[in-house]
Amino acid sequence: MMIYAYQEMYLSKAQAMLGDAFDYAVNVCNISGNDFTKLFLASSASERMENGEISYIAGKSGGEMVTEIVAETKGENLQIEPCVHFERTKEYWIGWAIAYYQWYSDRKYSEILKAVSYENLEKMYYTLHEADITKFVDIMDSRMTEFFSETNLKRIRMIYGFTQKELANNSGVTLRSIQMYEQGHKNINKASAETLYRLSKILGCTMEDLMEK
Repeated sequence: MMIYAYQEMYLSKAQAMLGDAFDYAVNVCNISGNDFTKLFLASSASERMENGEISYIAGKSGGEMVTEIVAETKGENLQIEPCVHFERTKEYWIGWAIAYYQWYSDRKYSEILKAVSYENLEKMYYTLHEADITKFVDIMDSRMTEFFSETNLKRIRMIYGFTQKELANNSGVTLRSIQMYEQGHKNINKASAETLYRLSKILGCTMEDLMEK
């Protein structure tokens, strides 16, 4: 069972805050999306969100977040009046979506935004902004697997000295399934408890060791 950094009841607040922050930075402060992404990662804001600091997630507006990030990273005080947007811009969706994926995957923002660039996210917006968030999650899972190519299953199997076929024969899990898990075409985090148990028993590790963060 996945353990999240903060309860789901705060998720919508975190998404709205980061969405508003990207929107405010780009459309009000005229900071490019790439530059704001770098500032966000360099600031303590990304870590505070990852750690699920409720007073931060539930107590900040997007504009306040941007002001603090710029002050912390560049030593500049923004002199811009707060404004409210009543429509979800492309920039809002980008922040909103990656906040969800960070909560869902429990990965660091630095890992997420290393595997997918701001330009990539802009392109995703046009096909995904009206779709269910699970479609974005599936695409991001694939991108993360491609970027961080060696899965825990493959790493542990190779340390143990098994070929894929030997692991299949000894565990009773099909060779095709093992190949799909190692290639990232199937998400091992969604494997049945029986499958994880069989693999972990043969490889001498815990079921959790085989799962991806």
